[in-house]
Amino acid sequence: MNEVSKEPIHAYHNEGFLGSKDARALRILSEYLEPNSRFQYHHVGDTIVLMGSARILPRDEAQARLKRAEAGDGDLGRARIDLEMSRYYEASRTLASRLTEWSKTLDESERRFVICTGGGPGIMEAGNRGASEAGGMNVGLTISIPREEFRNEYVTRELGFHFHYFFMRKFWFTYLAKAVVVFPGGYGTLDELFEILTLLQTGKIRKHLPVVLFGTGYWNEVIDFEALAKYGCIDREDIDLVFRTDSVDEAQDFIVRELTEHAIGEPGATL
Repeated sequence: MNEVSKEPIHAYHNEGFLGSKDARALRILSEYLEPNSRFQYHHVGDTIVLMGSARILPRDEAQARLKRAEAGDGDLGRARIDLEMSRYYEASRTLASRLTEWSKTLDESERRFVICTGGGPGIMEAGNRGASEAGGMNVGLTISIPREEFRNEYVTRELGFHFHYFFMRKFWFTYLAKAVVVFPGGYGTLDELFEILTLLQTGKIRKHLPVVLFGTGYWNEVIDFEALAKYGCIDREDIDLVFRTDSVDEAQDFIVRELTEHAIGEPGATL
């Protein structure tokens, strides 16, 4: 409802109305228009999206946690797994740095293939961190969820976005993406991965969009693509929608090759 006021108020200044269910369409639209305006202003034409768990630690932090656990402070088994998983943080950081360095060599008026993450900790932080260390602008698409902190300090300030609607956040992941790298993650990562695969499978994404699954041991255990094909729930060629690797070098070579062949000549956001 409109706020009760002694003086007339413009509808676009009426916070009571803007926060009401009647204005939901305006709030959704604002999560399209405001990011679009900023991307255009900063000449961000397309992105490389890095996805993965918010819970994966940097190696030094994981090593410190293991040391404390070995001294009796903490869960030793959990600390050992955290250290093992920290290799994915370091891989995300290195890959983002290398891809940023490569993108900066391109002679384009727009910023091409900017690293984009969900803006949070873990794998997301690693991606933004690597891009920042390579001197590149990078994007963080955070989401309002009930956690104390869901952002990291490495996101370029001008390109840090905060969403209420998950579907608008996922739109911006997909709309600007020219390549996607998916590191080990949980429900959120699986949701993002399967939405992209569904859009590719059904032809809703018409652009060439290479998808890398990084961490073959993890993904082979978590998702049985062969079983999906065996039981006729996907076509066998759908398995080939993803490229699997454990190597930063392989991931970098694959992405650069795919972008050079399919995307350099087609700047800008496309579906």
